[in-house]
Amino acid sequence: MAAALERLAPPAPVAVEPGSSGAFVWHAAEARLDPVARVNRVDIGLLRGIDLTRDILIENTERFAKSLPANNALLWGARGMGKSSLVKAAHHLINERHGGALKLVEIHREDIESLPRLMSLIRSHPQYRFIVFCDDLSFDAEDTSYKSLKAALEGGIEGRPENMILYATSNRRHLLPRDMIENERSTAINPSEAVQEKVSLSDRFGLWLGFHHCSQDDYLAMVEGYSRHFNLPIDADTLRQAAIEWTATRGSRSGRVAWQFIQDLAGKLGIKLSG
Repeated sequence: MAAALERLAPPAPVAVEPGSSGAFVWHAAEARLDPVARVNRVDIGLLRGIDLTRDILIENTERFAKSLPANNALLWGARGMGKSSLVKAAHHLINERHGGALKLVEIHREDIESLPRLMSLIRSHPQYRFIVFCDDLSFDAEDTSYKSLKAALEGGIEGRPENMILYATSNRRHLLPRDMIENERSTAINPSEAVQEKVSLSDRFGLWLGFHHCSQDDYLAMVEGYSRHFNLPIDADTLRQAAIEWTATRGSRSGRVAWQFIQDLAGKLGIKLSG
């Protein structure tokens, strides 16, 4: 009987020494933190057109690293405008200032229900500060795991550990599809209460940082910044014209499109991108 109960019980969190790395990926099935040897990030100086949101997130992260009050942050809005890049860049910047005591832990969207176990592990390492990061967080109509996230962040008895903060990115301001919210308004017995229950998840994030489609000037500033950073041998007029033609093939402008253009240009020039 004891062996059967042991098999049914969820795995205990695996002991880990957070000092071994600055970033980790949470694997819920094994309750394990895997260190990340090299974080896929860009230098914060290369993020253009998001100056206000950049400064707000850096300030919030700095306060958290100093053990001062700070808010969970939801970065929402236009795709490809640097939401996840800003989180990783802000972590790197502040972590360097604080001697490596600030850790970044990525949790996958499908593992959100395991967040309480991760929080328990984080609580056992009070000497470090943890940013738990969930990229592209959103929920579909039949998905009820958002309730687990709500309870874990603010509603549980233990509450969020003092040494943890949650940063999430999403294309949706309320993390739920608009048609799901509209359906609640039309079918629920008490539409107002049903809608409030759905959208209250985003209220757990004290910071709502919006990302919007960039102008052509912002897009070209991104391209020029990348070109200077990697020392690409191309004159300014040719670079500008090629960058504008690239957006015509994509039908959009964003930081991601600018980076994809730079990758294509560097390949044509026979230059490897590094640093």
